[in-house]
Amino acid sequence: MEILKDNFEEFERFIDESSKGHFMQSKMWGPVKSEWKRECVVSRDKGGKIKGAMAVLIRKVPGIPSSIMYAPRGPVCDMHDEATILDLMEGAKALAKKHRAYELKIDPDIKTADEKFLAIAQKIGFTQKSKGKNFEGIQPRFVFRLEIKDKTEEEVLAMFHSKTRYNINLARRKGVTVKICGPEMLDDFTRIMVETGTRDNFVTRPKVYFEKMLQSFGDNVRLYMAFFEDKPVAGTLAIRFCDKVWYLYGASSNAYRNVMPNYLLQWEMIRWAIESRAAVYDFRGVSGDLDESNPLYGLYRFKKGFGGEFTEFIGELDLIFNPLVYFAVNKAKPMLGKTRKFLFQLKAGKKW
Repeated sequence: MEILKDNFEEFERFIDESSKGHFMQSKMWGPVKSEWKRECVVSRDKGGKIKGAMAVLIRKVPGIPSSIMYAPRGPVCDMHDEATILDLMEGAKALAKKHRAYELKIDPDIKTADEKFLAIAQKIGFTQKSKGKNFEGIQPRFVFRLEIKDKTEEEVLAMFHSKTRYNINLARRKGVTVKICGPEMLDDFTRIMVETGTRDNFVTRPKVYFEKMLQSFGDNVRLYMAFFEDKPVAGTLAIRFCDKVWYLYGASSNAYRNVMPNYLLQWEMIRWAIESRAAVYDFRGVSGDLDESNPLYGLYRFKKGFGGEFTEFIGELDLIFNPLVYFAVNKAKPMLGKTRKFLFQLKAGKKW
């Protein structure tokens, strides 16, 4: 085990070349999460070559002398290699001592059916949090993923539901256009995002967050905006990393939803994934509650129409270093979440 002090280029190459590599484990994610400190742990084979890596975000908890550690979509390694995972966790324990952390939280890119990894994690000491079916976690536990490796645009289109193809063409016929934009469109994107969050009852990110994302990821991120009658009516953010493209954020105005801008936006992002020779296009989160009465069912139906695989991840796992602080912080979280949502709704109710 080694906690890196330098030579981060080697770490980045390993993350970039790994089948489990993820943009949230890369150095580009650090500036986006600038309120967190970032540390990198690696495990090496006998020849000194990296065989496992984990970027850990660390943040102090207000009001108490403790920190939380979070390795988003980490660690990156052979997830059935118990020795490597254990080695990386020794690094996490060293970081916990250094930063007075009460827990390490991970949410790896592992399907829920992978009992072998879960057994390894439980043996190390991880506890699995309760499995909510909506968006209770930091990262979505249920996603749609579209396998596009070596496929042409025509082959990918053929995978879509006929109604989805119809709506893509409808948007074009109605005159919707999609453009790849820069920071100059972030005011409009953020405004529409607030409109979406108010409508669908979720808290949104501020403009500065998206600015940091565009600056940090450079050519690996794209802001797509949909226009109708020369007005911006919807937008999305997509990130390309390793062999995947992720649909990260989406926003749509209450007006002009009937011209189907969201369908055309998705198709343009998928086209980018195809052009990039990606293996997977990831639609990110949906609800795992597939009851049609669920308010989130419409999002599931929309993404399902693109023919991807409904995927359930293993969810959040906690390695607890200080049970007393862990208990106290988790008891306070629901109230903090309600306060944050109330303040967002209060602000959204005012003139933008």
